[in-house]
Amino acid sequence: MIAVQVVVVGGGPGGYAAAFLAADLGLKTALIDPELNPGGVCVYRGCIPSKALLHVAKLVTEARHADAWGITFSEPAINLDKLRAFKNQVVARLTGGTGLLAKSRKVQYVRGLASIEDAHTLRVKLTSGGEETVQFEHAILATGSVPAVPASLRLPGGDDPRVMDSTAALDLPDIPPSLLVVGGGYIGLELGSVYAALGSAVTVVEMTPGLLPGADRDLVDILAKSISRTMKAVLLNTRVVQMKAEPAGIRVTFDGGQTGDAVFDRVLVAVGRRPNASVPGLDRTQVRLDERGFIVVDEQMRTAEPSIFAIGDVVGEPMLAHKASHEGRTAVEVIAGHKVVFEPQAIPAVVFTDPELAWAGLTEAQAQAAGRTVSVAKFPWAASGRAITLDRVDGLTKLLIDPATERILGVGLVGSGAGELIAEAVVAIEMGATASDLKLSIHPHPTLTETLMEAAEVFFGQSTHVYKPKRP
Repeated sequence: MIAVQVVVVGGGPGGYAAAFLAADLGLKTALIDPELNPGGVCVYRGCIPSKALLHVAKLVTEARHADAWGITFSEPAINLDKLRAFKNQVVARLTGGTGLLAKSRKVQYVRGLASIEDAHTLRVKLTSGGEETVQFEHAILATGSVPAVPASLRLPGGDDPRVMDSTAALDLPDIPPSLLVVGGGYIGLELGSVYAALGSAVTVVEMTPGLLPGADRDLVDILAKSISRTMKAVLLNTRVVQMKAEPAGIRVTFDGGQTGDAVFDRVLVAVGRRPNASVPGLDRTQVRLDERGFIVVDEQMRTAEPSIFAIGDVVGEPMLAHKASHEGRTAVEVIAGHKVVFEPQAIPAVVFTDPELAWAGLTEAQAQAAGRTVSVAKFPWAASGRAITLDRVDGLTKLLIDPATERILGVGLVGSGAGELIAEAVVAIEMGATASDLKLSIHPHPTLTETLMEAAEVFFGQSTHVYKPKRP
């Protein structure tokens, strides 16, 4: 039997961040996960391997584009075995590192699947065989999420390996001549971009009027232009109503904006994820689920069971690794007796397509839905010296500003490397910075970060590189 002060169920970025902080604070800690080392879906089957493949896709795309600069490369030869090995090495290096960190912190790592006996006892079915009992003072559930596959997207007669979820797609079984991506969200667009760069003719189907529902349209419009050039087709306002396996491929029937059917060599279903809240024995506690299947928590990440906390994808959107990590740290600090709550002003989101799209804080769509008055200042990257030197003027920096206080409420970016620029926006929003603060902060030249400063200058009608006088 194992007896600890804190046990964390789930070894993803939220779970291992929580376990590591608990150990740092002197709490006896155990971490339960079936994998060899901590990492979770993000590191093993999600954000990390996908970014490794996206890096390769960007390299291929830039090599093809270099002809416009007077440098011509031959068409790249894709060695799938080496590409898989590179991706797997990235995962192994990161998870090996988290394993060493767990040992260094003396976190007791238990490989297996946990079930709940009562509010202070877990039973773990060990990966190596047998069972282990874990008694705890506090538990943190960090069980994450799994790909959602609606019934309408299931094949009659059972599964077919030619219909993939995001996990299967990351394994790169082959480079199919044709690929249908069902879902125009970030997962579908990122993985669709990888396969398109490697040589597949990719079709994206999205049931809503635009890609990336929820993101501001002026940012998405720039990305959509690039997507339309790299993908074979983008079908909006279109639903997949039936799929059928045939010897030649998967026959897909469409309805809506596009009707009829077509055959694809492979289909990637990327319509979202659902919370993995089906922890055996959860019904033996007071933990409650909402109507969407998320575990209900308060601002301190407590569930209705006083000894049990929950964090990450399993408690609600946005389903992002960095949100889970901060929630995990909040839960641990509460357990340690600190007066803290999880109340961020901005949780950044990044779509790692090409160009990248990133935002933090209030979006213009959210402001309009709430009837909130905001001032919008935009700086086009066509006016950025650095963007021109990179031949990447397909970008936009956008600020949402409170017209009364000049406080920065939200920031949106689309362009090459936008994901690396959004952190400055998060700091500005969290610190209550104003447009004047951003305007007066000297940014290095020539860089893409200048676009944030110049967007603030646009608000005042004083941008050096954009002539847009402020209206009286």
